[in-house]
Amino acid sequence: MVDSRPLLLFDSGVGGLSVLAEVRKALPQAPIIYVADNGGFPYGTKSEAEIAARVPALLGRLAERYRPRLITIACNTASTIALAAVRAALDLPIVGTVPAIKPAAEASKTRVIGVLGTEATVRQPYVDDLSARFAADCTVLRHGSARLVELAEQSLRGEATADADYAEALAGLLAQPGGEAMDIVVLACTHFPLVADRLAAIAPRPLAFVDGAPGIARRIATLTRDQDWPVEPTGGSIVFTASLDIPTALVDSLAARGLPRIEQL
Repeated sequence: MVDSRPLLLFDSGVGGLSVLAEVRKALPQAPIIYVADNGGFPYGTKSEAEIAARVPALLGRLAERYRPRLITIACNTASTIALAAVRAALDLPIVGTVPAIKPAAEASKTRVIGVLGTEATVRQPYVDDLSARFAADCTVLRHGSARLVELAEQSLRGEATADADYAEALAGLLAQPGGEAMDIVVLACTHFPLVADRLAAIAPRPLAFVDGAPGIARRIATLTRDQDWPVEPTGGSIVFTASLDIPTALVDSLAARGLPRIEQL
């Protein structure tokens, strides 16, 4: 009998689509349920207590409804705050999202790396720990940008966004002491790879950008390597947690990413 249980990817909005793209490459036949918690969006400006209360409860409801074989928290902010609580509450594999500080440190020639995330992510002790473990010989600059999350959402809806807004987000790193030597930027929010091309285009000099999506996809593939999948790839579903006026451009963007079906929780 074919195992039709889906992979469930969870984010506050559309940022996790950057993770979905890598998962599709690794597991093209996997059924996908993508959940965008637009009812709680944005996470990056919320308190740790709010996120710690909301995410485990919501994922518990989603696990009961969709019976996934694995859940991926495709959100750096939710992972750094609520991952342990979700794993304690649910009896199935949970994959979190880790800022790609290790590969950034391995690739940096100048030994100055930037971490660009949400305000909630960049202030977490988890980032201190990753920096100490994997980038102890580097200067690690951090900047939190709530605006960049909004820009990614707007871009996927087909709305025009200004170069100046991307420049301002990147300047939050470049203007810090040591920023003139930074050669690589960790995109520590899953929304940000969706606009990495815009960041690269306005950068005053060549910068490398890295994110954790390829590593997440490899981890999912490892955890499910002995499992069966449907023979043919299947179109996935995106589930919103609150009502949403969905413009045609967003519908088209979601369908192009293998999410032709739209639901509301």
